[in-house]
Amino acid sequence: MLQSALSVEQLSLLFFLTLLVLIFLGVPLAFTLGGTAILFALLFWGPASLHMFASNTLGAMQNIVIVAVPLFIFMGCLLEVSGIGEDLYEFAYRTLGRIGGGLAIGTVGICAIFAAMVGSSAPATVSMGLTALPSMLKRKYSREIAIGCIAGGGALGILIPPSIPMILYAMITGTSVGQLFIGGILPGLLITAMFMAYIGVRCALKPGLGPPIPKEVLRQEKTVTKATRRLGLTLIMPIGLIIAMFATIYAGVATPTEAASVGAFGALIVGVINGRLNRSVLNKASLDALGLTTMVMWLTLGGVWLGSVYQAIGASRLVSNFLMSFDIGRWGIMIIMQSTWFVLGMLMDPAAILFMTMPIYFPIVTDLGFDPIWFGVLFIVNMEMSYLTPPFGLNLFYLKAIAPIDITMRQIIRSCLPFIAIQAIALVLVMLFPQIILWLPSQMVK
Repeated sequence: MLQSALSVEQLSLLFFLTLLVLIFLGVPLAFTLGGTAILFALLFWGPASLHMFASNTLGAMQNIVIVAVPLFIFMGCLLEVSGIGEDLYEFAYRTLGRIGGGLAIGTVGICAIFAAMVGSSAPATVSMGLTALPSMLKRKYSREIAIGCIAGGGALGILIPPSIPMILYAMITGTSVGQLFIGGILPGLLITAMFMAYIGVRCALKPGLGPPIPKEVLRQEKTVTKATRRLGLTLIMPIGLIIAMFATIYAGVATPTEAASVGAFGALIVGVINGRLNRSVLNKASLDALGLTTMVMWLTLGGVWLGSVYQAIGASRLVSNFLMSFDIGRWGIMIIMQSTWFVLGMLMDPAAILFMTMPIYFPIVTDLGFDPIWFGVLFIVNMEMSYLTPPFGLNLFYLKAIAPIDITMRQIIRSCLPFIAIQAIALVLVMLFPQIILWLPSQMVK
């Protein structure tokens, strides 16, 4: 067998090279993870090893945590296709449009709300790219501000709960999903506020970057107070649903899976009350949720298989021993981990990084005495940057696909740089001040 012919170091190198080659060839991520696992299992142990994958699949699907994924996805899809994105932007347009940079500030806020509904980056980025970007460009906003606020705000989708990567992290490490969700709230609000402050200050210093909408234009477009108030009341219900859902988790009344089921049912009720729920909306939401859930489940299975084979060939022990051999203290090791995540984030999807590195890093972190909830949220904050960093930042490609044809990828990347810097500053802050993450979870009812 191949395992007896090669050293652990050579096996590890071959393992990573196989993953990277498949990723760069454009093979779907689930097939890359699962296919690599099956290939190496066959090379090492032969066909008899295949029963391991059936056992791992059964174990993963019996994990009650994973049940929350389709429920949260369905809730988010239902709220998204019912037109709430357009309503939120209309509300921001009417209330913030008259101040410098107001539309961009409102867009970041909308992305934060979307994050609390959907749990991933794509819906907010695409929805605001289609709704807010043309409006801001029409109002003579700088492309740097208009594109950057959408890309940066969209990345909040994996940090502000519910977060699909947080659920996957909890499944791999055995930590509490509820505590991870609650731990992500303050960092998410912190980054949202930092984005808004950056836009506000830049537009105050240089008004041409985000000119306010003249009052006479607002009056001509019939953005009257009564209409704004009525629109605000329409938005109270879905936002209230999200707050109530996480309040039940915080108070210990419901588990995240139970809260997800209540949220999915509540989204149906909100759609009925708002008059937005019909057969076509329900069909589209169901099909979108089915597609996303299927993708996440296959990705999860591929990651679980990869982790099992990775552990079995001894590669994880090799990397662990290598990191622990440095005489740089536990914070030095933590910085190395964060640095590797940042570099890997430029090359691959956060889910792939999670499944590749967490089986190695998590035992080291617990041995060094770091809090696993804090570490999990740190990973998510770090991965926010991966959505904006070239060459493979997902939000870069989302925006390129929907932006006007004269906007180049170079312009999109340049517009993201200040927001990447803000995310990096936020990462440093939550590392230096762990209570930003841990205070709310510590107050939860056990």
